[in-house]
Amino acid sequence: MPTLHWIGKEKVINHHLDVPFKVLEHSYGFDNGTQTSTETQSGNKIIHGDNLEALKALLPEYEGRIDCIYIDPPYNTGEESWIYNDNVSHPKLAKWIGQVVGKESEDLGRHDKWLCMIYPRLQLLSKLLKDAGVIFISIDDNELFSLKILLDEIFGRNAFVTNFIWEKRTNRENRKVISSRHEYILCYSKNNSDHSQSINQLSMTQEALDRYKNPDNDKNGPWKSDPATAQAGHATKSQFYELLAPNGKKHSPPSGRCWLFTEDVMQEKISKNEIWFGEHGNNVPRVKTYLNAKERGLTPESIIFAEIGSTNEGAKKEIKSIFNGKASFVTPKPKDLISHLLTIGTSKNSIILDSFAGSGTTAHAVLNLNKQDGGNRKFICIEMEDYAETITAERVKRVINGYGEDKKAVEGTRGSFDFYELGESLFDENGNLNESVGLPKIRNYVWYTETKTPLKEEKHEDNAHFLGKHNDTSYYFYYESEAITTLDHSFLASVKTKAEQYVIYADNCLLTKEFMVKHHIIFKKIPRDITRF
Repeated sequence: MPTLHWIGKEKVINHHLDVPFKVLEHSYGFDNGTQTSTETQSGNKIIHGDNLEALKALLPEYEGRIDCIYIDPPYNTGEESWIYNDNVSHPKLAKWIGQVVGKESEDLGRHDKWLCMIYPRLQLLSKLLKDAGVIFISIDDNELFSLKILLDEIFGRNAFVTNFIWEKRTNRENRKVISSRHEYILCYSKNNSDHSQSINQLSMTQEALDRYKNPDNDKNGPWKSDPATAQAGHATKSQFYELLAPNGKKHSPPSGRCWLFTEDVMQEKISKNEIWFGEHGNNVPRVKTYLNAKERGLTPESIIFAEIGSTNEGAKKEIKSIFNGKASFVTPKPKDLISHLLTIGTSKNSIILDSFAGSGTTAHAVLNLNKQDGGNRKFICIEMEDYAETITAERVKRVINGYGEDKKAVEGTRGSFDFYELGESLFDENGNLNESVGLPKIRNYVWYTETKTPLKEEKHEDNAHFLGKHNDTSYYFYYESEAITTLDHSFLASVKTKAEQYVIYADNCLLTKEFMVKHHIIFKKIPRDITRF
């Protein structure tokens, strides 16, 4: 499989493993119009902080659990504006590249920098996406082809589903050599063998439903007719024969065509009333396609016209209406576009992640879809810029409450979310535990490194250091901030949970190797044996 090479690749190819694990610090909750100091437990999150570090922070709770990812990364156009920097010379990115790539970064061109930026983020997004999950990435001509090769490398070439073309404008643009009316949305599914498990059919329009009739009172319900012939290019002799209609007229396939079925299959379908010869029983035969109880859907198309996904101008008008006529964000994506993608790639209970949240369109689309179909989709939005609070979160608040004149022009969706800041690293520069993050977050991290599942603190009768039981292994994190802990017989006497194996973290261990082997005990030294990921 072809791979892409650029200056700095060898420095960032595994950089996602070196990203420090930082904890999320809860700032406030917003519950149906009321701001709270406690977490809403809604599952909806807006995170302010570097998206690379924030993605790492999500791993303990969300690795392999995200159903759908939509991101709208910088297109690397070289154009800049006051609120959204689409240029990889952004000071924060330049500083990051300088730290990771080093002196070699001085020779990086614009495209090298963009690739260095996006690669480790895609690595972490892949970890978070579930096996049947789907990812959509908006992009334009500047990095489309490079991005496609990166995604083939990270997700696998067979994971590619399609490249959507989105009609972003309907008017002609005369300031460039070629008037560009479209952008792209690359779509990949982690389920390489069967994309149908990740991609939904769309609901049929009323126009499509109206094509289904039942003029002969077929017991199978409404149907529409489709041709009973096919192109003859790959036909066998068994698909060429004379067919007798119920009322005596003979039919043969026209020139260059063959019957869709062999004669024995065709006769079986005729006997089951699955072939239609018209009202008088002598017309050219057609196959009945039933609507039936499963309600046939429409296959999504690779072109998303403006009438479906709206336009850039439509998105700007919408955000102006949300912020009382102010153009608070220059390049928002239309809510209808994201809603269309979510309809294709999510169910009513999906978790949706957007790590380039911008103005908060993805959260808006999620809330709106839930209101429409009674769903319980959850959103996680990450924004590194300072407007994460004043625009991203503020938009979501207004969508929940309703916006427009007296908040009545557009009715609120209702809903809740929690706002987080990216906090301190779990480990300090010397590799020791950073106690200031709090013991609960440390315990959750250790549990995750062992089980790849989020820790659920539940009532138990074991000692205070018990983390939980997973796959018949009991886990203990024997840690005291102001004392040295020792795994000895006295500690074992306090263990209450029976298991086939015991994993116990402590500062020291006085048990013999023979004793631990006999009793299926694994000792792990703090902090040396705590996994970094």
